Amino acid sequence: MAFGTQDDTDDVMNEINMTPLVDVMLVLLIIFIITVPVMKHAVNIDLPRASSERELTKPENIQFSVAADGSYYWNEQKIADGDLPSRMAAEAAKEPQPELHIRGDKEVRYERVAQAMSAAREAGLRKIGFITEPKPQ
Repeated sequence: MAFGTQDDTDDVMNEINMTPLVDVMLVLLIIFIITVPVMKHAVNIDLPRASSERELTKPENIQFSVAADGSYYWNEQKIADGDLPSRMAAEAAKEPQPELHIRGDKEVRYERVAQAMSAAREAGLRKIGFITEPKPQ
């Protein structure tokens, strides 16, 4: 029983159609032709160099130390607690302001270091840093 005319066009096509493959390859080729010159043109900039050397202490830095017993040292000279606000106010008035480097003994109470930081803030010192010892390797 045949329901219509049967011809030989229903055979399975076993050849690859190359036209879509060639179209895709041409598009990829055009993309690569356009993007390769863009990738080769780099902007020349001078990047900063990082070093692991110790920072040399500048003369305008203030070395402020808090010893284990809670006494204060201003550039390695012992000072009284009452002299601290006046010295910090004098340094805060300088232009440019010096950096205050705080070295706190690991045995000292944090309260003494916090008092020094509070005095520096009240005096108007803006650049405050902490000095630590590097870990042994």
